[in-house]
Amino acid sequence: MTQPPHDEPTATSPEELREQVERTRSELGETVEALAAKTDVKARAQEKAAEVKEQAAAKAGELKEQAALKAGELKAKAADLAHQAQDRLPDPVKDSAAQAAEQARAKAAQAGRLWEEKAPEPVRQKTAQGAQLARSNGKVLLTAAGVAAVTWWVCRRSKG
Repeated sequence: MTQPPHDEPTATSPEELREQVERTRSELGETVEALAAKTDVKARAQEKAAEVKEQAAAKAGELKEQAALKAGELKAKAADLAHQAQDRLPDPVKDSAAQAAEQARAKAAQAGRLWEEKAPEPVRQKTAQGAQLARSNGKVLLTAAGVAAVTWWVCRRSKG
């Protein structure tokens, strides 16, 4: 009634027939396992989620590295522009800036003394904490201020 597959010859002995049956069972088992895996939506979704998570982590690492490189380049460029701007300033402007800085320091010291005398203790403590935080992150703040100043100078110069 049933015909053997066209690509396999019929068994000539009972032993060959047993081997064919065993091979067919094994192949059928593998096929059933593959079909069961395809129908396990939850497992496939978890595998896909893990794959996407891994890809996102790799991309995030790559972007972080690129951002660090770009930040380094921008920092170097800003420092170079700041030096160029400082070199181009006339001496009277540099002197005026130095005097203004000295006056600002004197006024800040005077304001600090007044603050110490008049401000309530809890406010002074919070202010001291903020100042300590600014001191510990001084390089970041100075870099940001320098970049802002150079950007302002470049924008102003390109408009005029």
